[in-house]
Amino acid sequence: MIPMASKPDEDQSSVGKVSFAEPRSFSTAFKSDLKETLFPDDPFHDFTGKTLPVKAKKAIHYFVPICQWLPDYSRKLFMYDLLAGVTIASLAIPQGISYAKLANIPPIIGLYSSFVPPLIYAIFGNSKHLAVGTVASSSLIIADAIEKKVHEADDPQLYLNLIFTATLISGVIQLVLGVFRLGILVDFLSHSTITGFMGGTATIICLQQLKGIFGLKHFTTHTDVVSVTTAIFKYKHEIRWECTLVGVIFLIFLLLAKQVKKRKPKLFWVSAIAPMVAVAVGCLFEFVVDVEKLGIAIVGPLKKGINPPSLKNLNFDPKYISAPIEAGVITALIALAEGIAIGRSFALMVNQQIDGNKEMVAFGLMNIVGSLTSCYLTTGPFSKTAVNYNAGCKSQMANVVMSVCMMLTLFFLAPLFSYTPLVALSAIIMSAMIGLIEYDKAHHLFKTDKFDFLICMAAFLGVVFISMDVGLMLSVGLALIRALLYVARPASSKLGNIGDTGLYRDVEQYPGAISIPKTLVLQLGSPIYFANSGYIRERVLRWVRDEKASKDSQGDDVEYVLLDLGGVTSIDITGVETLVEIRRSLEAQEIKVVIVNPRLEVMEKLIVTNFIDKIGKERVFLSVKDAIEGCKFSLSHE
Repeated sequence: MIPMASKPDEDQSSVGKVSFAEPRSFSTAFKSDLKETLFPDDPFHDFTGKTLPVKAKKAIHYFVPICQWLPDYSRKLFMYDLLAGVTIASLAIPQGISYAKLANIPPIIGLYSSFVPPLIYAIFGNSKHLAVGTVASSSLIIADAIEKKVHEADDPQLYLNLIFTATLISGVIQLVLGVFRLGILVDFLSHSTITGFMGGTATIICLQQLKGIFGLKHFTTHTDVVSVTTAIFKYKHEIRWECTLVGVIFLIFLLLAKQVKKRKPKLFWVSAIAPMVAVAVGCLFEFVVDVEKLGIAIVGPLKKGINPPSLKNLNFDPKYISAPIEAGVITALIALAEGIAIGRSFALMVNQQIDGNKEMVAFGLMNIVGSLTSCYLTTGPFSKTAVNYNAGCKSQMANVVMSVCMMLTLFFLAPLFSYTPLVALSAIIMSAMIGLIEYDKAHHLFKTDKFDFLICMAAFLGVVFISMDVGLMLSVGLALIRALLYVARPASSKLGNIGDTGLYRDVEQYPGAISIPKTLVLQLGSPIYFANSGYIRERVLRWVRDEKASKDSQGDDVEYVLLDLGGVTSIDITGVETLVEIRRSLEAQEIKVVIVNPRLEVMEKLIVTNFIDKIGKERVFLSVKDAIEGCKFSLSHE
């Protein structure tokens, strides 16, 4: 007989016998799984009703990271963060004004958005290198969504109120995702999707900035390449060569500054301060030459001081709320995917790890607070973070320094930036966007994975020729189809013995692996549930048919089918019924089914559904080797 697996309460030590714990009670399992799912390593939740001071302290450190690193903070570290903070502030000022104009909101809002949110992130964020600020893609997405309901030129205040509302919705979504540890939703935005989406967004942003470069007074509100190109030809009579010349000069200067950074990384500060230099030169040019007479528009009045809270400005009117909801959902996911990916990338450079769910909470809180203090959506942009890292930042204090610099700018220097030519801002945006069109990555995807390249191009072409939300949905849809194909068509393989070893490997990967007489060993490598159970059943039966045909030609026959379930992480009722059907079908052919190495969760499900009782506990083994020895023992005694 085949050695019988032990009962749950027996202590067995012989080879080929394996014991499994009885299924946990629903109450115990629910509490344990809930704690592990929602709060892994979370000292706040004891689930026993006890609260200890040490646990409370650890909990505060967990949820408020500043309490962990601030007590050990030193003056030496501050000197590094001071330099980094001032450097990223010099980049945040022109970018804040530029991206605010991209979102069609007052430029001063862009400066506010680099003042309040960085303070919130410094308290709750756990990335030492991430620099908080506005990003071009989110600015354009919000503007594109809100303008479907209200155009900025028709009602500027209502438009701004809806921007604040969209920011609040985005922050709430991010906070909820972080609290309930639902970061898996962000994972649906694959690397290929992000690459294509960012490239497409960068392309249409560059096209939008042609209005500023050419000095056009009229332009389209649509973002697709056809509408933009049509608008340029339609209003070509408004093009001012003076404006174009100045814009090209600024753009060349900024691109050359980026080349300096690429060729000599130690001179990163050249690229970092280049936008600020462009703004300063533009303001000086306005003082020396009356640029408005040349057809070059300027930013316009920027008042000093801080705006009052924007809580009363939030607008949840059913007539308009669909636009902020659309903008909030899309930007929440895009900002999280971008910010967390960037934070993790720079953390890995110094052999550190960051908690993605903590980052979601930090992003959510800073956008919620930002929406109430006259700020719009912020995340961790690559440009600022790269500058922050290269400047030698040591902690989140660099964001605090940047925030203080922005506060001083708002109180004392804001009016000076009112003379900034819009063409300089257009050049700043275009120079930043050109770096986001990653041709090398797209080419790499084409060479390595054609389906990933298709996902990338769906996002790129959808954004460029239709709209941003359509491009994103097309790409995510293709990515989901690919995931479903993997899920619905899982891999299975026939195992053979590697000569003179106890190892059993895929015979396709190891052609020299030896088949086992009268035995077929199959390995299943994915969860078994309703979506793939039919395929798995047909695949197993097909393996058996092929093996029987092969054995018959050799005068042999298949008497045992071993199912290695080590890679099956879970199984549902449909999956269990599939195993029942496989057993019934094979036993009709006088073939016995043996189960090998089921995981605990799978074994629990097989026990409570009485599947183990049906096949017999003596047909459950710990390893393929033990199962084969058991089969040989049984055959020798028949």
